Amino acid sequence: MDIKRVGSQPSAVGPSDWFTGTVRIDPLFNPPEPAQVTTALVTFEPGARTAWHTHPLGQTLIVTAGCGWVQREGGPVQEIHPGDTVWFAPGEKHWHGATATTAMSHIAIQEKLNGSPVDWLEQVSDAQYGG
Repeated sequence: MDIKRVGSQPSAVGPSDWFTGTVRIDPLFNPPEPAQVTTALVTFEPGARTAWHTHPLGQTLIVTAGCGWVQREGGPVQEIHPGDTVWFAPGEKHWHGATATTAMSHIAIQEKLNGSPVDWLEQVSDAQYGG
């Protein structure tokens, strides 16, 4: 058994290669191998968002606070709220983040394949973000 006490894992700033705007990443649990799951609480300030990306084994988001936007490639921008869950299928190109005026937090759950849970792509343009 391994208990991660609140405050025992430092917050991190979302790197500008993968995010636009102010993003904070708080790790939740990342158990040792052979487990492959990774999780984090991610908080986006208004206007902040991920770059386009995919997950080799898919991703689940659980919205915990605020109001956000999600989009899969070729689909419309959709609004998400606390209590909503979002599933992105393996390899599905997508982005997610806060709306232009409201912060948003979600728990992100994904599994690693060959040691990586995500493949980062290009930044989301302001035109794409605007919906």
